[in-house]
Amino acid sequence: MKSFALLFLVVICGMGGLGQKVKPKKRSNGEEIHFRTKTKDVCTMSMSGDEEMKLRIECRSQGMSYWCEFTGKPSVCRAFRNNPKIYWNQIAAELRKLPHACESTQVLKTTMCQRAPTEALMKQTTAGMEPEDLANQDKSVQKTSTSMRGAGKSSVKKLGKPPVLPLIKPTQHGQGSENETEAMKLAREHCWESLHGFCSYIIGIFRG
Repeated sequence: MKSFALLFLVVICGMGGLGQKVKPKKRSNGEEIHFRTKTKDVCTMSMSGDEEMKLRIECRSQGMSYWCEFTGKPSVCRAFRNNPKIYWNQIAAELRKLPHACESTQVLKTTMCQRAPTEALMKQTTAGMEPEDLANQDKSVQKTSTSMRGAGKSSVKKLGKPPVLPLIKPTQHGQGSENETEAMKLAREHCWESLHGFCSYIIGIFRG
């Protein structure tokens, strides 16, 4: 009788265990996986959602950045529910093989969910591309123009004002010519003819 009761308890406990659903190992929302593509693009993929998951991929390439988003219900795949971490790592591994993480990737597939329904597939919904932050470039241009204006002002300051030339008083041609005439007269009166020029010069000096 005791053995029958013990067997009955074991059967009841086993049935209770079968009735319980296996809880999936969820990967926390907002957790990120970092990877590089075949062409060395630096990328980050982040997951969010519960039953319907959303996957966003953001990448930085040379002089540009691009992104894309995927949605799907991988939870209908039993392998995903058992270990979602392996599922997302398989997607990241496939993206590493591509030169561009968002081109030619309309549907993301994994080996662990090959036989799952189509609704389990992560399908691309949106994508975009944009140049790197132009604000920093504008700031650098403004900084360069400001420094050039400052250099121009400093060069003007170094040059300074042009020198002021002294005013030259006009010579009194009338008075000079008159002195010269009187000196020549005196030279003719008191000097030999051959020395008129020399005497006129000397007399002119003494007469001012």
